[in-house]
Amino acid sequence: MGEVTAGEARAPTTRQARAILLQAGRLLSESRTLLADHARARDEVQRALAGLRAELARDELAAIPVARLKDVTGGRLRLGAIEQAGYATVKDVLDATPYALQLVPGVGARTAAQVIAAAGQIARAAEETVTLRIDVERRDPRATALLVALNRLVTAGPDLTRACDAATAVDARLTPLLPGARPAQGWLRMMLAGRAGRERARESLARIGAFLAESAASGTRMLLAQAAVDLLRPPVQAVEAWIDFEIQAPEYYSLLAEIAALEPDRVASEGFVPSDLSARVNAQALDDTHRRVSLRGYQAFGARFALAQGRVILGDEMGLGKTIQAIAALAHLRAGGHTHFLVACPASVLINWCREIETRSTLRPFRVHGSDRTGALAEWVRGGGVAVTTIDALHRLEVPAEVTLGMLVVDEAHYVKNPEARRSLAVARWCARTGRVLFLTGTPMENRVEEFRTLVGYLRPEMVPEIRASDAAAGPEAFRRAVAPAYLRRNQQDVLTELPDLVHVDEWEELSAADSDAYRAAVAAGNFMAMRRAAYAVPEKSAKLERLCEIVEEAAGTGLKVVVFSYFRDVLSTVRTALTPANPTGDLAPEAVSPTQDATEPTRDTADPVRGGAGPVWGAAGPVWGAAGPIQDAADPARGAAGRVHGPISGGLPPARRQEIVDEFTGADGHAVLLCQIQAGGVGLNLQAASVVVLCEPQVKPTMESQAVARAHRMGQVRKVQVHRILAADSVDQRMLEILRTKSRLFDAYARRSDLAESAPDALDVSEQSLAREIVEAEQRRLALSTTDS
Repeated sequence: MGEVTAGEARAPTTRQARAILLQAGRLLSESRTLLADHARARDEVQRALAGLRAELARDELAAIPVARLKDVTGGRLRLGAIEQAGYATVKDVLDATPYALQLVPGVGARTAAQVIAAAGQIARAAEETVTLRIDVERRDPRATALLVALNRLVTAGPDLTRACDAATAVDARLTPLLPGARPAQGWLRMMLAGRAGRERARESLARIGAFLAESAASGTRMLLAQAAVDLLRPPVQAVEAWIDFEIQAPEYYSLLAEIAALEPDRVASEGFVPSDLSARVNAQALDDTHRRVSLRGYQAFGARFALAQGRVILGDEMGLGKTIQAIAALAHLRAGGHTHFLVACPASVLINWCREIETRSTLRPFRVHGSDRTGALAEWVRGGGVAVTTIDALHRLEVPAEVTLGMLVVDEAHYVKNPEARRSLAVARWCARTGRVLFLTGTPMENRVEEFRTLVGYLRPEMVPEIRASDAAAGPEAFRRAVAPAYLRRNQQDVLTELPDLVHVDEWEELSAADSDAYRAAVAAGNFMAMRRAAYAVPEKSAKLERLCEIVEEAAGTGLKVVVFSYFRDVLSTVRTALTPANPTGDLAPEAVSPTQDATEPTRDTADPVRGGAGPVWGAAGPVWGAAGPIQDAADPARGAAGRVHGPISGGLPPARRQEIVDEFTGADGHAVLLCQIQAGGVGLNLQAASVVVLCEPQVKPTMESQAVARAHRMGQVRKVQVHRILAADSVDQRMLEILRTKSRLFDAYARRSDLAESAPDALDVSEQSLAREIVEAEQRRLALSTTDS
């Protein structure tokens, strides 16, 4: 023991030391409690997952003949007597008891035990390799238990991961410091600790105090508290879990892939890049401070690839989340101190980009487009964030030289394949000004070597001489390895082995000036049906039609078949004209209207205002009737000369002819498009040849959309189905979804799972008349229009 020196006297008082240690103890306890709760939540998922895997594995064992048991034992088992006794599959053996097997003539206790052990070995292997699928049409109890367990973690969101990381850091920092600091709680303890103990106590106490200050500045306590609340929420009801899964399927599958180690073959998920490049990319850090979405393994690799390589093309197949990977890279750069970012994209996806940035990150998007572009640009220059503009407007973007971009992202980069075009020159100038550049395109570049050369020329001109057509001729994997420093592409079948059968994407578009004029006229007239299809009234200026063509073009690039649904026949006629081979560039063509019928003539089904093409609407002066558009010639439905566009299938076609068109579409080699009026194509047809579904507008009835999508997403569909619903912001589409959202949840929660829903779905849907009245009147108020303003 030694006396306290003058330097020691300047240490914190006993009361201060006790307060510091009490606060540290509470923080450590809260952290350990959170980690324990999180572990329990994950254990619940693991238990539910094991039950589901076992059930799925047993289904597979029912298809494995009992003779395969010989493979496990090197052919030593004699199974003839067991097979003759009716045990045909491995599942049959597993379901039997040793006693039951011993009743088979010639089978003793030893053989029975060996047979059951061999069957168990195959069963365990099946459980480890079984493909996990959560089928929304088959809501069995084990899948329900898994979704309920996952829901707790999904609801907590990405902040839970950050909270657990913070809790782990707290544990790692405080656990070794607290024992050494405890003597500081009292004068006597300090005296008994000796000089070395007192120095260790003061040093530990100082470190604890500094760590507590850091934690307070970063909001650790609040982060831990919120995560703890999220983990302690009671389990949701089964119906709620299924509904939430349908809404947030990617989040569920992302979490499931992490917990169940479902990530695909590493080489495939990394786009077959060389091993040295893979190591460099995986060594790249990825800060998630400003990110609000969990990433799949392949998505994290894509974001790291963009960061590690600096100037690259991300060419993942559509549906793999290229936008999210780009946002993850931007969020990382923001955490590193970069403040200004620029996204250039087609006008058709500009709103989507703004919504995704706002939803998936803490970054602030600025829509540098339209009437407010000058103010938005000025605010972005002053405060930073993500400026989102169109590729065509990039040449007009004036940004002060002192503004340094952290990254330039060019979406649908194949739009700048012509190096002489004005937009291409603008992209080239911005690429020269920016250090990090990320091009996004879903078009497989190995099929378009010259286009690829052009794109690489903007990013890495020194690589262009090394890109040879022979690399592409060697196959896609060889091509990707050859151009790996600048190009990353993954396909769905390579990386999403357990992808949900159905992926929904809402494509939000901004009405063009021509669209807006047509829409305002329809609102003024109180014409609900005209409001719903106003976005296609001027095809050459239609934002929705432009996006639809882009989706079809991207599907064509990967050989996928597409089915396009609309309630309106004139909309389908417009789509047909835009997609026919006579217009191979995909530029929007004028609307085609049957010369024998006016576009506003109601369909022959007008006796039924719900099922027919026309429907009642209300303006200020009372009901007005809209129309579904021209009736297509039933004897000769429109089809492109090359067989690319089939249909439309409409209510006027006899059932036999409808099936003929479907057969032609199914039998077409590679890419094809089928046009269907949703009332006719949504029921009674099997369209499983299609793996991309486009809905031209939202439907009044939840059943109408679900039945249409079910034509493609059904038994026999071996591909993943992507559903793109094209929506116009600040229009009837948005109002309709807002009103239907609550009613749709109620419908899902009760009606769709009842016998009544199966026998009479119309009785459960929202009234079209009341919805039309509500929307028309709301839009007239918003736009300050009435039926007299035409």
